[in-house]
Amino acid sequence: MNKIIAFANQKGGVGKTTTCINLAAYVAAMGKTVLVLDLDPQGNATSGLGVDKDKELKTIYDLISGDANINDVILPTIIEGLDIIPSTVDLAGAEIEMVQMPQREKIIKGILEQVKDKYDFIMIDCPPSLGLITVNALTACNSVIIPMQCEYYPLMGITQLMNTIRLIKFHLNPSIDIEGVVMTMKDKRSNLTTQVGDEILKFFGKKVFFTYIPRNIRLAEAPSHGVPILIYEPNSKGAEAYLSLAEEFLDRNKVKYNTITKDTKIKLREVKDNG
Repeated sequence: MNKIIAFANQKGGVGKTTTCINLAAYVAAMGKTVLVLDLDPQGNATSGLGVDKDKELKTIYDLISGDANINDVILPTIIEGLDIIPSTVDLAGAEIEMVQMPQREKIIKGILEQVKDKYDFIMIDCPPSLGLITVNALTACNSVIIPMQCEYYPLMGITQLMNTIRLIKFHLNPSIDIEGVVMTMKDKRSNLTTQVGDEILKFFGKKVFFTYIPRNIRLAEAPSHGVPILIYEPNSKGAEAYLSLAEEFLDRNKVKYNTITKDTKIKLREVKDNG
């Protein structure tokens, strides 16, 4: 399978990057080849997968500006089968430059066309906005995963995102579809969380993943160590949730995968300890 998936939500702080890198990490650990494209100028997916942004890097900005070859930009991560195209704050200026470029909405699509056959999945971490960079991601992808925090404000903004996806489908990418909605930072003790979760289910129906991501301190700590949760704390509640999400995601796509065993977790921790 060669599938490009954008992780999009114009509301920041909803667990978009956390979901992108941890789902990608588990899918790779389960035997699939995965490329993460960091399209957020904050570069959180880049640092969250262990890339040192203080070093001199070739990034997605260099690809957009035509100053680099894609094979010089793709970097391996600590997890076998998982690569990343990094991003830094330089990308913040790319949106202005892209306005003047021909086929400006299809620049990212053209970049990914060069490598999409090398990976089972390409996962794009979009910025928390609906600007030209996000439009590029939605034009390039086959489907969208929408992480949604179970609170009031993220729910209110979803109409704008859905309108954007509908416009992209009509004008630029007829094949785009909603892959699914992931409820994040869910606190089962909160009545508001329950109410918002019910509203999400009413709005999206079967598109909502059964697996939800709980609030978990280990998930919050992992990015500061530059590793996904399956390496940082594979027995935490957050890790169990993302493992379940990865299994559900692959099952939906009818893709066979390797089971994450206790031995697999031990090997991954050894990679971290030796890294």
